[in-house]
Amino acid sequence: MTVNEMKQAACAVIDKHKDELLALNQSIFEEPELGYKEFKTADKIKKHLDKLGLKYQDGVAITGIVTPLEGRNHNIRLSIMGELDAVVVPNHKFADPVTHAAHCCGHNSQAASVVGVAYALKESGIMSELDGDVVLMHVPSEEFVELEYRKSLIDEGKISLLGGKQEFIKLGVFDNIDMMIMQHTGATEDGEGNPIKANAGGGTGMGFIGKLIQYKGKESHAAMPSQGINALKAAQLGLAGIDANRETFRDEDTIRVHPIITKGGDLVNVVPADVRLETYVRGNNTKAILEASAKVDRALKAGADALGAECIITQLPGYMCPTDCDPLKDVVYDNLKYVFGEEHCVRDGRGGSTDASDVAHIMPTIHMSIGGAAGTFHGESYCVPRPDIAVLDAAKALVCTAIDLLADGAAKGKHVKETYKPLMTKEEYLKTWCQL
Repeated sequence: MTVNEMKQAACAVIDKHKDELLALNQSIFEEPELGYKEFKTADKIKKHLDKLGLKYQDGVAITGIVTPLEGRNHNIRLSIMGELDAVVVPNHKFADPVTHAAHCCGHNSQAASVVGVAYALKESGIMSELDGDVVLMHVPSEEFVELEYRKSLIDEGKISLLGGKQEFIKLGVFDNIDMMIMQHTGATEDGEGNPIKANAGGGTGMGFIGKLIQYKGKESHAAMPSQGINALKAAQLGLAGIDANRETFRDEDTIRVHPIITKGGDLVNVVPADVRLETYVRGNNTKAILEASAKVDRALKAGADALGAECIITQLPGYMCPTDCDPLKDVVYDNLKYVFGEEHCVRDGRGGSTDASDVAHIMPTIHMSIGGAAGTFHGESYCVPRPDIAVLDAAKALVCTAIDLLADGAAKGKHVKETYKPLMTKEEYLKTWCQL
C-alpha cells in the first residue's frame, strides 16, 4: 500500500468503530478517577485491547498499560500516548460523589483516541507495511495533585515520582523508544465559530516545582494561647511573605505561586500545632523557577521563625518547561492538515504544564492540541460537545502521523531521530531534576 492508502485504511477503521470509541469516551467521562487510582478506567481500555487480541503489560506504575505493535522492520520505535486521570471539581455534573474527581481536562478523550489508534493499526493490517514499531501507552497521573497521598505512595515504595510519565521514565518504559507523540483535547467549541480545530503544540509554556509544607507548633487550650505555638499563624505569616515577594517576580518569567492549606489544625478549641500546605512554583524557564522557589522557601521558614514554630518543606520534582522538536512537529502538522484541512490548523500553539515536557528533554516529543471541548478547563462548565473531533479525528491525526514516520523504511522517523539532540540523558534527568 502507498502511504496515502494506508492512511485511508486506518481512518476507515476508526470510522467503523466510532460508536464503540465514543461510548468508551463517555464511559470514562462518567466514572472519573484520580491519579494512580485509575483502575476502572484501565479495565475499560483493556477490554478493547483484549477484543483486538493485542498483548499488553498492565499495572505499569500501578495503573498504566503498555501495548506494543511490531512492524515488518524495527528501524524506529514510536510511542503514542494518552492519559488516564481526572482532576477534582466537586460541582461538575459528572463528579464522583465520593472523591469529587471529574474529567475536566480531556484525558478521557485522550485515552479513547489511543484505543482508536489500536483499532486502526490492528484491523487495517498496516503494521506489516511499516518499517518501525508502535508502542501505545496509557499513562496514569498526569495531574500533579493529591501531593500528600502520592508522597505516601513513595514512602510505601509503590512509586518514585508523582507524575506518571516521570515514573515511566524511571521504570525504563522509554528506554527503547525513539520518539513520542500525543494530543490533548483543546477548548474550541465556544459558539463563536472558531475555525482552528488543531495545532501541533508549542515549546512555550510553564514548568514547575511542587512543595509539601508542614508547620509544627505546640498545642494548648485555645483559651490559653500563651502556652502554645500557633502553627496556623506561622503559616499565615509564611503566605504573607510569599505575597510580599510577588512584586520581585519578573513579568517575563511568568512566575506563579498558588498555595492551598490542606490542614489548618485539629480542633477549634486547641491551638493548631500541625498545619499542612501544598503549592507549586511555576514559571516559563528553569532558572527563574529555581530562584522563585528559593524565595518561597525563605518566606515560609520566616513565618515559622517569627512564631517559634518549625517549618518542614518537602521539595517535589514537578514538570519541566516545554521544548520543541521542529522536524517531528513538521510531520505532525502535515497530518493535522491532512485530517482537518489547512484552514483549520496552525503549526504553533502554546504549551502547558505537563510531564510530557520531561519526556521531551530526553527524546523527540510533540504534544499537539486537538479541539472538541468547551467551557472552563478544570471547572464545572467543562464539557466535550464534539467528541467526533476530540476522539475520532484525534485518533486519525495520531495514526496518520505514525504512518508517515514509519513508512518507506521509516525515513521520516530516522530523520527526526538523527537530527535531534537530547537536552539530557535519562540518568541526568533522574539525578538533576528528580534528585534520585
